[in-house]
Amino acid sequence: MTRRGVSGSPSRGKTVRIGITGPIGCGKSTVAGWLAGTGAAVVDADRLARDATAPGEAALAAVFERFGDRFRRPDGSLDRPALGRVVFTDPAALRELEAIVHPAVRPRIEAAVAAAEAEAAEIVAIEAIKLVEAGYAQHCDEVWLVTCSPAAQRERLLRRGLSTEDAEARIAAQGDLVSRLRPAATREIDTSGSKDDSRRKVRALREEALAAAAKRRGGGAARP
Repeated sequence: MTRRGVSGSPSRGKTVRIGITGPIGCGKSTVAGWLAGTGAAVVDADRLARDATAPGEAALAAVFERFGDRFRRPDGSLDRPALGRVVFTDPAALRELEAIVHPAVRPRIEAAVAAAEAEAAEIVAIEAIKLVEAGYAQHCDEVWLVTCSPAAQRERLLRRGLSTEDAEARIAAQGDLVSRLRPAATREIDTSGSKDDSRRKVRALREEALAAAAKRRGGGAARP
């Protein structure tokens, strides 16, 4: 992504880019889904990572080469839960996996954003846990940091079917992610309360984001 769009494409015009990030289990996908319900285009980095590591993709071959065929399912797909149990307890292995997957995901994210802006989407939301580290945040108009209480985070991960051990490993692997992301955040959304309360927050922040973008355009200020 560039400030003019993607790979030298024309300016994205009035489309507002909102980056959504935050720790696992805090509600990034839920927030993105609520924005989608208002007509926003959503670019889900995790889904694109799955696409990039589907059977036949070069990144998947690289994952098997590095981590071994024990993570290959009979149908040739990646056994993600098994690999997750390894990399979320081994920071070095996690970094190696990210070094394989992230370069394959980036062009997919850029293409999806470009497509949304070509269709004149009012908002394009980029949901990515590595939004800041991967450099996507600097190309967004706003960065929304989605957080929740530790108790809510653990409960949500357990409801996804993770064991207590796996949930704790994934939380620990992220460290104090909120403190690292907060300096880059434009807005912070605590989803610890009810869904209705969190949904109202998102709707209000959406209006604030659109108003802020309109003000920037009207005042002639440069976009991020």
